[in-house]
Amino acid sequence: MVGAVETLSSLEGIADRVPPGETRHFRLLGSESFSGTPVRIPIAVKRGHEAGPRLFLTAALHGNEINGTGAIRDLITDPSMQLKAGLMLLVPVINVLGFDRHSRYLPDRRDLNRCFPGSRTGSLSSRMARTVFDEIVRRCDFGIDLHTAAVRRTNYPNVRGDLSNEGVARLAKSFGCQWIISAKGPRGSLCREATRNSIPTIILEAGEVWKVEPGVISVAHRGVKNVLADLGMLDAVPERPPLQVTIERTKWTRADRGGFLQFHTSPGHIVARGEPLATCTSLLGAERNVIISPFDGVVIGMTTLPAVSPGEPVCHLGRIDPATMESLTGTRKAKIDPVSQRLRDDLATNVNVVRHNPHPDEEPT
Repeated sequence: MVGAVETLSSLEGIADRVPPGETRHFRLLGSESFSGTPVRIPIAVKRGHEAGPRLFLTAALHGNEINGTGAIRDLITDPSMQLKAGLMLLVPVINVLGFDRHSRYLPDRRDLNRCFPGSRTGSLSSRMARTVFDEIVRRCDFGIDLHTAAVRRTNYPNVRGDLSNEGVARLAKSFGCQWIISAKGPRGSLCREATRNSIPTIILEAGEVWKVEPGVISVAHRGVKNVLADLGMLDAVPERPPLQVTIERTKWTRADRGGFLQFHTSPGHIVARGEPLATCTSLLGAERNVIISPFDGVVIGMTTLPAVSPGEPVCHLGRIDPATMESLTGTRKAKIDPVSQRLRDDLATNVNVVRHNPHPDEEPT
């Protein structure tokens, strides 16, 4: 049982407030609402029995991206999450004001994940970013930030970070996603600024906004435990897919015509160069054009809205080199990770996928 939740203006000395081997809940003062009501960021602090690294786990930095919120809540209540060493800050919702409004943004219309490390005298977003950065990020040695795709899109689970940083590369590999994308992240993002300040941090991108998807929760749950095990913070055996692929280049394919899409692929699907991704049709079903893959790759994200206008993004592809493509699709085909297969099945239900028929007047075979 958890007693009264204490509100703190600072997390200084937080380890001394949590007995070894136990979990305590706190709320960090982050800002104030229009009515002057304090904005409190909920935080669970887990402490191991021994000294060790400190790791933060955050979600809902964009207030409508709540898959990570569901994952962190599960981890907080998971009886097997007994830390052997170190300290963990679990923050299910960073952007409380956006979360309350089911919005990606803060009330000042800014993106909190473009405002780090923030300023104590700047905008509302900048001030909140500064509080989060000083009180949560800077007090840790490593970080994991959980995200989803934007509105009307979905992402197949992938880990992202600046792989030129040794610590980031270690976290990314140990997390256990099949797909690892080498990317520093946007300027002002929590991940980029934390890494720049010698706190290696990775991002999990998975699923959709406004949802808590069971498959995504499973991936996040497994990945966080894998990282903790690799850092010596948790006594567990890491679970990893048979093959992990690092992606150096990604590209959004875009609609050339306005119309209604028939999808021929789904999140997590491996596509060959020239393979049809979607057919744009009129509202009466007449074909207007076919969107094809510009290279061998994997669908790491896609729109879930079939109605498009010219220039709108359709599929986000990660480029796969020839040797890896052969291992994924050829005679040396890699074993399929059960968790990955479940994700492919689950996320495919978000889009209506049909086989491409190059001759629509003919009966499909």
